[in-house]
Amino acid sequence: MTSKYSNITVQGYRRDNGRVGVRNHVLILPVDDISNAACEAVANNVKGTMAIPHAYGRLQFGEDLDVHFRTIIGTGANPNVAAVVVIGIEPGWTKKIVDGIAATGKPVEGFSIEQNGDFETIRRAGWKAKEYVHYATELQREECSISELWVSTKCGESDTTTGLGSCPTVGNMYDKLLPEGIYGFFGETSEITGAEHICKERAATPEVGERWYKMWKAYSEDVIFAHQTDDLSDSQPTKGNIEGGLTTIEEKALGNLEKIGRTSKYIDILGPAEAPNSGNGLYFMDSSSAAAECVTLMAAGGAVLHTFPTGQGNVVGNPIVPVIKITANPRTVRTMSEHIDVDVSGILRRDKTIDEAGDDLIEMIRRTANGRNTAAEALGHREFSMTKLYRSA
Repeated sequence: MTSKYSNITVQGYRRDNGRVGVRNHVLILPVDDISNAACEAVANNVKGTMAIPHAYGRLQFGEDLDVHFRTIIGTGANPNVAAVVVIGIEPGWTKKIVDGIAATGKPVEGFSIEQNGDFETIRRAGWKAKEYVHYATELQREECSISELWVSTKCGESDTTTGLGSCPTVGNMYDKLLPEGIYGFFGETSEITGAEHICKERAATPEVGERWYKMWKAYSEDVIFAHQTDDLSDSQPTKGNIEGGLTTIEEKALGNLEKIGRTSKYIDILGPAEAPNSGNGLYFMDSSSAAAECVTLMAAGGAVLHTFPTGQGNVVGNPIVPVIKITANPRTVRTMSEHIDVDVSGILRRDKTIDEAGDDLIEMIRRTANGRNTAAEALGHREFSMTKLYRSA
C-alpha cells in the first residue's frame, strides 16, 4: 500500500554512481592546512568554485588520520559536489584523496605544491577548475523520488521547546520517509548520556543495540570520565541549554532522541564520517555534539540535506549541504527569524499538531532539494570543522 509520501518527487542531480544530489558545487579541496592559501587563491580566480579551508592534515596518524581521510574524501564524494580540484603539499596523500573521490565517477584532479610552488600550482589548478565549472554548469536537474535522498539530523542550542516541538517534528518526518526508502543519520554520542538505555532499545536488532552500547560506553569511559575535571556538566548541557531551561544532560538526551520519532529504528552504527553500507534506513553516527563538527561528519558520510532543530537559535551551516533550521520557540521566531526555515511554534500554542509539523518539514525538504536556499545558505554560513581525535605527532 502506497502512502501520500510515495509519490513526492524532487529535482536533483543524478551522479555517475547513482546517488542523487541537491546542489552542484565545484570544490577546491585542501588536503592539509598549509594548502589552504593555494585553494583560496584558485577559488578567488575562478568564479563558481568554492574552497573549504581547514586546520588539520599534517602529522596525524592512526585512527585520527583515518577520520581525516574519510572526512576529506567523503566531502568531495558527496553527491552535492559535481567536481573537485584537490591541492596538497605533497603528492602521496593528495593522490590518496583523489583516488577516493574518483571512485564515485565524478571528475577530480589533484595538484601538489612541493617542487612546484604556489604560483605554478594555482595556475595549473585554476585551469582545471575553470574546466570543471563549465562541466558542472551544463548538468541538468532531473526528476527523482524523495526516497533517494539521504537526510541527516542534529539539534543545537536546545531548550525545553526543542524536545517538545522541533525534535519531534524531525522524528515525525523520519517516521514517514524512512519507510519510503530514504537513508537517515543521527548521532551526538555524548548527548545520549542519561538515555542510553532507551537508545539501545531503539536498535533494529539486539546485536546492533549491543554494538551501539559498547560504542557509547567506550566514549563515556575513555573520553568523558578519563579526562573530566569535574563532570560532564562542564560542557553538557551548554550555557545556552541551561538558559533555555535544560538543567541536566538526561533532559537534553531525552529531547535529542525525539528526533528519531516513534516507530523508526536504527539498523547500524557508523564511525565518524563513515558512509553507510547496510542499505536504506536509519543509522547512528558516532559523532561530536558540536554543531559544525557533527554536520561536517554527516555530510562526509553522504547526507545531502541536514535537518537542524533548535530552541534558543543556532546559526550553523555547511559548505556543501543545505541545513534546514526548525524551531518551536516563539521567542526565537521573533528575535532570530532570519535563521529559521520551518516555524513549528504552533505546536506549543496548540494550533499545530506534530503530524502537521512533520508534513511542513517534508515540504521544506522538497523545496530545498529543488533549489531553495536555506536560511544558512542565504546568510553565507559555511561552517566546516574537522574532528581531531588526539594530538599530532
